[in-house]
Amino acid sequence: MGDTRYRILEQQEPYFLTCTISRWLPIFAYSDVARIVLDSLVFLQDADRLTLYGYVLMENHLHLIASAEDLSHELMTFKSYTSHAVINLLKDTRRTTLLRMLPRPARPDRGERVYQLWQRGSHPKQILQKDMFLQKLEYIHLNPVKRGYIDEPVHWRYSSARNYSGQRGLIPVTVAL
Repeated sequence: MGDTRYRILEQQEPYFLTCTISRWLPIFAYSDVARIVLDSLVFLQDADRLTLYGYVLMENHLHLIASAEDLSHELMTFKSYTSHAVINLLKDTRRTTLLRMLPRPARPDRGERVYQLWQRGSHPKQILQKDMFLQKLEYIHLNPVKRGYIDEPVHWRYSSARNYSGQRGLIPVTVAL
C-alpha cells in the first residue's frame, strides 16, 4: 500500500491544505496577483463547489482549511485556473523578470504549459476533530505574525482571522466554531 499521508481520501471531509508557489517566489506580494486567488476562492464558494473554513495567503504560499464534494478535483481546477490567470497577468503587465524565474517543464514541445506557477501537491491533512481544526486555524492565522510581518492576526488582510474575530474579511468563509 502506498503512502497515504498526503492524499485526499475522504473527499467531503475538511482538510488542511498548503499550496506553494514554484521556487517559493513572492508572487502574491502583488495585490493584483493575490486578488486572482481570492476571487477564485469566492467563485468556488458561490458555485457551491468549495466550503472554505479558513485561509491565509502569504507572499509565496496559501494555507486553507476547506472541504468539497470532490476536493481533489476542485483543488486541481483552482490551481489550473489561477496558474493560467496569474501567468497571463504577468505577461500582460510585462513582469518578465518574474516569468523568467518560474520553472519551465522539460518537454514544452509536448503541449505542456510553458511556466509552472504552483508546486505539485498540497500536503492535505484531514481534520479529524474540533481540537485539530482549532490548532490548524490558529496555525494559519499566526503565520504572518510568526514571520514578523504583523503583531496581531487580524492585521493581515489576506487571512480569515478577521472573519473569526467578528470583523469583515476580504472574502467570506464558513465560520466553524
